[in-house]
Amino acid sequence: MSVAAHVLLIGVSIMMLYPLLWLLASSFRPENEIFGSGISLLPSFSWSLDSYFRGWNGLRVSFTTFFANSLTISILCVIGNVLACSLAAYAFARLEFAGRRFWFAMMLMTLMLPYQVTLIPQYVLFLNLGWVNTFLPLIVPKYLASDAFFIFLMVQFFRGIPKELDEAARMDGASPWRIYYKIMLPLSMPVLATAAIFTFIWTWDDFFGPLIYLSELKDYTVMLGLRTFTDSTGESDYGGLFAMSVLSLVPIFVFFLAFQRLLIEGIATTGMKR
Repeated sequence: MSVAAHVLLIGVSIMMLYPLLWLLASSFRPENEIFGSGISLLPSFSWSLDSYFRGWNGLRVSFTTFFANSLTISILCVIGNVLACSLAAYAFARLEFAGRRFWFAMMLMTLMLPYQVTLIPQYVLFLNLGWVNTFLPLIVPKYLASDAFFIFLMVQFFRGIPKELDEAARMDGASPWRIYYKIMLPLSMPVLATAAIFTFIWTWDDFFGPLIYLSELKDYTVMLGLRTFTDSTGESDYGGLFAMSVLSLVPIFVFFLAFQRLLIEGIATTGMKR
């Protein structure tokens, strides 16, 4: 690749990273210098960690609670999504049952339904169950294989695993359940890691769901906690907002780095014949 191409790619990368770098730089600036510094990324002479201390403890509830709530919801959603979607995908990919193609097509049709279409019926259902203002509406659907995208992704991966392994296991007396957790799951770590990473990121970044179902400050997630720093009728703390926004990116960054290799392998091999 030519030097000009490298320079072009570096320039584009800097342009894409600039908002994040400006956010990071602004989180260390005093409140009165955040917007006064313009688009500059250069440090001023009065950098401090005051925004981080003020943002973490500046609300009636510490951000420790918000992080704990988000981690609890995200981890439980990851576990539920991986288990439920892998079970559904295994059934569609490996088991023979009446109407399998029809139900698989119906499942794929749900991919075309916007979230807003089912929002009101779901809210009414959870309200009648007494789940509103709890974490249950955000977690329980994940244990019912509600994400058709991940089911489709896993079906394509499972179909690439040789069926001879299933046949050999059946000859040894293995049941479908044993084949699932002894053969399919160990061979499917890349696609399971892909589903886990995207589930964690989407759940951690979700704002609309918690906004609908959570109303008490002690139950807020990180995304709802960030919203409390801006007030259209009063004073907004942009320093604390930027500081907590930077910290909110850390769990996603760490989670991605921990499973980066499996993520790339899962995306690269999904749907390929082996």
